[in-house]
Parts: sequence; structure tokens; C-alpha cells
Amino acid sequence: MTRVRFNHMELTFPRGTLTDAFRAEVADFYGGVFGWEARSVRVVGQDCLYLDVDEGQFLLFAEADDPIRSPSYDHLGLCMDSRAEVDATLAEIERRARHDDRIRLKRYEDLVMDHVTVHAFYVKHLLPIYFDVQCLEYAPGCTPARRWTLVDHPAHPAPAGA
Repeated sequence: MTRVRFNHMELTFPRGTLTDAFRAEVADFYGGVFGWEARSVRVVGQDCLYLDVDEGQFLLFAEADDPIRSPSYDHLGLCMDSRAEVDATLAEIERRARHDDRIRLKRYEDLVMDHVTVHAFYVKHLLPIYFDVQCLEYAPGCTPARRWTLVDHPAHPAPAGA
């Protein structure tokens, strides 16, 4: 059976939102918190904001007459490798939230199920959706047989500090 993985997500904003100042704020927050790189790109004649998440994975932001509205907990899940990474990311977001009341956080108790524990929080800032930042901790012997794994290629080593 063919398997697929996340490639990209496009989110739309009201016209006039993607100003230089907005782009700089998105780049600062999502670059500083998740290490994503922002740049402007032209897509079907429109100047869009592109957040490079990882090799082949990105978020694309465009302006539209009828932009997305997400008043609830609509979200995109992000998986980190460890509890320590989730906690360090949460600490950085909490540090930023002390100076920016637009940051929305929802902390969760660990979700403990039979064979996996989900350690997570939600964050929403500048973008119209939340991100569910989590790690999955499997009970011994219960790690899935098939999992996506990111491997550094010798010709393209990981950036310093990664």
C-alpha cells in the first residue's frame, strides 16, 4: 500500500495582512521557536509567505477575499522527539508570551493510553490555527513497526546546533 506524508499546508489571510512587519513577526516567532525559515515566494501571481519546516515540508500563507476562519481548536500536529524538546519549546514560548499577549497557549496533562503517552501543548500566534506540539512515548515493545524517520544525509549535514 502506498504511504503518504505531510508535504504542505496553505493558510489564507485577509487581504493586506502579509505586510513586511507581519512577515518579520512570523519569521521571528516560528523561526525562534521551531527553527523554521521564512521567505517570500511568488505563487500563481501572488506574493506569499513560505515557512520552510523541513525537507519537503512547508507552510504557505496567501491572501484571499474569503480567508480561513478558525475560532476553535483547529490545529496541525507537530511531533518532537522527546519530552525534553517539548518542554524546552514550551518554556521558550512562555518566555515570549510574557511580552506578547497575542500568544495563546493551552497546556495539557499527559494523555496516558494503553501503549503510548502523549505529552503536549497547543500554541496559536499570528496564524489562524493552533499547533499541537507533542511527543509520543511508547511503552517498551510497543513502538510502531513503521515510522517516518529523518536521517541526515552525509552530503547535507544537519545545521549547527540541530
